[in-house]
Amino acid sequence: QVQLVESGGGLVQAGGSLRLSCEVSGRTFSSFAVGWFRQAPGKEREFVAGITSDGITGYARFVKDRFRISKNSAKNTIYLRMTLLEPEDTAVYYCKAGDVWGQGTQVTVSS
Repeated sequence: QVQLVESGGGLVQAGGSLRLSCEVSGRTFSSFAVGWFRQAPGKEREFVAGITSDGITGYARFVKDRFRISKNSAKNTIYLRMTLLEPEDTAVYYCKAGDVWGQGTQVTVSS
């Protein structure tokens, strides 16, 4: 069974950067796509970025070239590099593979 464990969240000032990690276990992710989503308090969960098994990436419009998704196949890990963070980016960030979700990691951006 696939398991996803996120890490790398934290508190950062506006304009700062963070790198989130999603470690995949139970199955190599070379055969499926993985996505990052986020959920802010009182809002619905929304797509942030995704990467296919072929390495094709896609981003939500609000990312505006500030975030970059990547993967390290040797480590079975997906990364989300976030720069120029804004208070509006404050949310719990989740990774998802198929219908499996991780537990999430909190990102808080102070103004």
